[in-house]
Amino acid sequence: MAPRAFWTGHLRLSLVNIPVRLYPATSSERSIAFHQIHEPTGERIRYQKIAPSVGPVENEEITKGYEYEKGKYVLIDPKEIDELKLESKQTIDLARFVDEDAIDDRYFQTPYYLMPDGDMADEGYVLLNRALKESKKIAVGQFILRGHGNIVAIKPFENGLLLEVLRHADEIRAADKLFDEIPEVKLDKEALDLTKELIKRKSGKFEPEQFKDEYAEAVRELIQAKLEDRAPEIVTAEPGGAKVINIMDALKKSVQQGKSGGGTTKAPAKKSSSSRSTKKTARTAKRKSA
Repeated sequence: MAPRAFWTGHLRLSLVNIPVRLYPATSSERSIAFHQIHEPTGERIRYQKIAPSVGPVENEEITKGYEYEKGKYVLIDPKEIDELKLESKQTIDLARFVDEDAIDDRYFQTPYYLMPDGDMADEGYVLLNRALKESKKIAVGQFILRGHGNIVAIKPFENGLLLEVLRHADEIRAADKLFDEIPEVKLDKEALDLTKELIKRKSGKFEPEQFKDEYAEAVRELIQAKLEDRAPEIVTAEPGGAKVINIMDALKKSVQQGKSGGGTTKAPAKKSSSSRSTKKTARTAKRKSA
């Protein structure tokens, strides 16, 4: 079943209006959530909203406040904030087109899939996709979502369009003070060449499906093991070598290892269903005998 669009509106380029729909490009289904539990009773911890001089208070008695001095607040009614929210025009206004590498990576925040909304939108949508690809540009615009103004970048993605919400300038911290602490190092040309050779050997396409979240998998195995009342099957990584003292020696060994084929990493073989079934049966028999 196709997901539902959470925003519909128009993409406007000068006098051209393209009806579009917006879909999330990411999912939080993989995240593992834990609750705080009172161990003796197994009950979930609950929280109360408390005023120190009063005790527990009701939600109706709570307002918002901005701390302008330590311990001093100016009170703001939530209704006053709601009145400030910008009225949505349901339009993404494309104001400028920039080079593909013109936007600092730190500004990119949240990706969305932008889709044409209806047959009348198809021609304009495909036209914009093709024009952006051939000109190697990214569209930058603004639109209002949930009462807040957003800067967005729209780029061609496969045969569609990807919209990315950008951070505002005042949300980005300058890196100068941190990077100024990096000392100047006189590099050995051979060490630089060896490092570039390692990069060349390991260059290839980005294939995110090849990278596994081993920590999340281990946590899921721990949870499942507790549900089945057994010890978790923990796969430990091979221990690393000793602390590297001479970077040149380490680089030479790494390059040599790649030449001999020792640097190739193979994905671990998947356990067969019969093997998992045999192990599970053995664990069950062991618990019964115990």
